[in-house]
Amino acid sequence: MTSVENGLLLLEERLRSDLRALNYPPENWTPERETAHGAAISDVVIIGGGMCGLAAAFALKRKGIHRLRIFDSSPAGKEGPWVTFARMRTLRSPKNLTGPAGDLPALTFRAWYEAKFGDAAWEALDKIPRETWMEYLCWYREVLQLPVENECTVERVEPSEDGVLRVRVRRGEATFDVFARKVVMATGRSGQGAPVIPAWGESLPRAVWTHSSDMVDFDGLKGKRVVVIGAGASAMDNAAEALEHGAAEVRLLVRRSALPAINKLMGIGSFGFTHGFPALPDEWRWRIMHYSQRTQTPPPRASVMRVSQHGNASLHLGTSVMGVRLIEDGAIGLLTNKGDEIVTDHVIFGTGFSVRMREDDGVLAGAENVLLWRDRYTPPAGLEDEELSISPYINSSFQFAEREAGATPWVKQVHCFNHAATLSLGKVSGDIPRVSEGAAWLAAGVAEGFYVEDIEQHWKALQEYSTPELLGDEWRSE
Repeated sequence: MTSVENGLLLLEERLRSDLRALNYPPENWTPERETAHGAAISDVVIIGGGMCGLAAAFALKRKGIHRLRIFDSSPAGKEGPWVTFARMRTLRSPKNLTGPAGDLPALTFRAWYEAKFGDAAWEALDKIPRETWMEYLCWYREVLQLPVENECTVERVEPSEDGVLRVRVRRGEATFDVFARKVVMATGRSGQGAPVIPAWGESLPRAVWTHSSDMVDFDGLKGKRVVVIGAGASAMDNAAEALEHGAAEVRLLVRRSALPAINKLMGIGSFGFTHGFPALPDEWRWRIMHYSQRTQTPPPRASVMRVSQHGNASLHLGTSVMGVRLIEDGAIGLLTNKGDEIVTDHVIFGTGFSVRMREDDGVLAGAENVLLWRDRYTPPAGLEDEELSISPYINSSFQFAEREAGATPWVKQVHCFNHAATLSLGKVSGDIPRVSEGAAWLAAGVAEGFYVEDIEQHWKALQEYSTPELLGDEWRSE
C-alpha cells in the first residue's frame, strides 16, 4: 500500500470515528409517506450535486433527514463548474477555508490534501488548483456516501394532487417523475436565471458567439480574432484560454474606465457579517449589496497577468458596443461608442448570469408568483438596481414566498440554495467560505418545517410512547 493510500485510509477512519462520536447519521424521524398511487415520497429532492448540493445533503442527514435524492445533469466527477466551464488555474479562495466541511476537521480540504500529498506539500501550496478542488469534492461525496444520481436533468418542479411536489426528471431519452415534500435548488451561480447576453449579441448567428459558461471550442479559435466582453474573473480566464490556444488576437472590451482593484466585501468578511447580514433591515442589505455591485469584484491578479503577458492581447477600457454588422467572410464588425469598428471572428461574453425567475422556460412552476425584492422594497433615488430588484425575497431557511398569497402555495416548499439568495442572506449559498453555515441554516429550516407540518403525527407518537424507564422493582415493599 502506498503512503498516499495509507494516508487517505487513516483519514477516512478518523472521519468515521468523529462521525460515530457525533451520532451520525442520527435516526430518521420524519414519517414515511407515499402518494395515493403508491409511489414513494422523498423528504427532499436536491437539484444539483456540486458543492452546495453536497453540503446541503450532508447537513440534512446530520439533522436526521435521510430520504433524499440528489440529481445532477453532469457525469460523475464533473458536477459544478470546476472542470467544465471554470477556466481559472486556481481558486480565488484562500486554501485554509473550511468550505463544506461542516466544522469537522477530518472533512476539510486541508486534512484531505495533507493525507494525500503530505504536510510539506500543504505548506508549499499557494492557491488550490481547480482540478484538485474537484477531486476533493468527489472524495467528500464518496466518503459521506451522498446519493447523487448523475446525468439526470430536472426539467420541471410542480405541485401534485397529493399535496407534495412532482419533480420531472430526464435521464437520456427517458423521463420519470419523483415526488418530494421539499425541493432544494442547489443550482450554483446561474441560480434561477440564465446567462446574460446583450441584445446585440442575441442578434448574431449562434456559431459566432459563446458565453463563458458554455463549453467553448478553444482549439477552434486558433488563428482567429476574438473579442471578450467584460473584465471579470470569467472574462479574463476565457481570454487567457483563447490566447493559450493560439488565437491571433484577443481584445477585452470593458465599459468601465478602469478595472476594479479592491474586493470590498473581502474587507468586511467575518462571522459577524455572515450571521448579522440576514438580520439587517432591507435598506441595509440593499445598500451593502448595491455598493458591492457598483464597486465590483476585481478579477484575480493571477488571471490578469495570465492575459497581459501575451503581446497579442489588448484591453479596451471605456468601450461599449453600440451596434453590429456581419461581414461577407463570416467576420463580425462591432461598432463602438468611440466611433470605430472592431472586426472579429468570435465573441465570448463574460457577462455573468441573471437571477430572473422564468416561468416560460424555467424549472419551477409558479415562478411568476415568487416574491421578489422589488415587491417588498423600493430603494431611494440613486440606489436603483434592476438585477437586485428581481432577486427572490427569501427567509432564513432559503424558502421562496408568494407574491400573491394563495395563488401558488407550493412555491413555499422550494428552497433557493444558490447564488440568487445573496441579497436576502449574503454569500452563504454559493461561495466556499461560508457554505457550511448556509447549509446548516437550510437544514434547520427544513427540519422545523417538517416537524410543524407533521405535528399531529408527532403528538400521536408522544401519546402512544410506552417504553417504561421505571420497572416497579426499584423500591422494596415494606
